[in-house]
Amino acid sequence: MRFFLDQGVPRRAAVLLRDAGLDVVHASEQGLAAADDRDIIAWYRDNGAAVVTLDADFHALIALSGEAAPSAVRIRIEGLAGPEAERVMAAVVEARGDALAAGALITVQRGRLRVHRLPIARRAP
Repeated sequence: MRFFLDQGVPRRAAVLLRDAGLDVVHASEQGLAAADDRDIIAWYRDNGAAVVTLDADFHALIALSGEAAPSAVRIRIEGLAGPEAERVMAAVVEARGDALAAGALITVQRGRLRVHRLPIARRAP
């Protein structure tokens, strides 16, 4: 599985994750550092990648799309440095890589991991 690290995720994490054997690109490496969220979603959908972000907007946009892909990981940990971001993502891939491959929105907090499978079903009124 390929991962796209959004601009807020330390660029060093991309290098460390690649060193660990994951297929990872960083927004700055793709010329998308200042791109609109919808353009970024289109890029990682077209390139078969799951986004890793600190931004809640990606989860909302994907959930509202009603589609089963792409997957997204939102990290809700303040002051994350590259090595810690790499450890968090490696743990997410190990624990829930199956959900990411199938289509999921994952939220990571210290000591907590929430998974919502895609597509997000709309509830009847």
